[in-house]
Amino acid sequence: MGKRVRLLGLLLFFCLWLVPPPAEAGFISTKQEISMGKDVAQQLEKKYGLVEDEALQARVNAIGQRLVGVSERKDISYSFKVLNTKDVNALAVPGGYIYLFKGLVDLMPTDDELAGVIGHEVGHVVRRHSVKQVEKSLGTTLLFAVVFGDKAVMLQQLGMQALMAGYSRGDEREADALGFKYSYAAGFNPYSSLITMHKINDLEKKGSYGIFSSHPEPEARIARLDAYLKEKKVTPVVAANEQGATVTEGGWSYAIRRSGGGNKPLYRGYLLAGALFRIGQQPNLSPDGFIVIEEGENAVVYYGDWRVRVIYPSDAEGTGLSVLELATQEADAFRDWAGRRSAPAA
Repeated sequence: MGKRVRLLGLLLFFCLWLVPPPAEAGFISTKQEISMGKDVAQQLEKKYGLVEDEALQARVNAIGQRLVGVSERKDISYSFKVLNTKDVNALAVPGGYIYLFKGLVDLMPTDDELAGVIGHEVGHVVRRHSVKQVEKSLGTTLLFAVVFGDKAVMLQQLGMQALMAGYSRGDEREADALGFKYSYAAGFNPYSSLITMHKINDLEKKGSYGIFSSHPEPEARIARLDAYLKEKKVTPVVAANEQGATVTEGGWSYAIRRSGGGNKPLYRGYLLAGALFRIGQQPNLSPDGFIVIEEGENAVVYYGDWRVRVIYPSDAEGTGLSVLELATQEADAFRDWAGRRSAPAA
């Protein structure tokens, strides 16, 4: 018995000498991170299955790859998929395997909203937050696994545990900042991250928010996102009020009174303001660029590829106008905005 104890002590000494502790340096390599993530990804896909909608999967992957293109980490291949569950959830698996749950996609239906979520998850991968959690939790366990066990199996188990445990507030703040940075740099609506955070806050107030129980302090995070927008000097600005929401820039204003498309007036205001901000960045801004197109029972005001404003049947109720007539009338307000923006300074 004494010889066995001395042997274990000797082996532990050599392992400690050969392998630096997690506090000093990360010792899970990129190759190991990818292998660990692949195993965890397979478990998730086996448990939930993927949504059988090729167009949706391609759309989510395209949004993700666009965000990766402006990120600082490109030493791995990223994948973006939608898991077939109604839970409101999003997971950044080590190695670049990022998953959205179908319930989240339903809650945040626009590409811009999804970009806000996906950019946040890309931030976790870029900073290797889950990997660092695994490294911290390993301690001497890894040292014994090197000698006596299968390190790959243990990393897989710890990777899943870290993923389910959530992130620290510091990690979440960093991912928020990166998510905003990436979605802004990739050309998405600059209000996208703010919309998603407001929706998380809405879920928290209802007491049912699943994954977001690990995403703390939504109100403080909303305040930081507001600060990021101010740093970028994003306008028009949006304010909620008793009647709904108002979008303003200089002497121009536009009121939104009704919910539509699953979004309340404030979120519709953010989508409008962000679209106008991007349009205003384009050269040769012209009031004539706004056009109206019928899409099923709705009518959409476009400027180029930007969906500026969607008019739903609920918007037209009580106005005496058809959806198309109301959208055509509303487009005049955006032409007025463009005229003010493009007018030479006095």
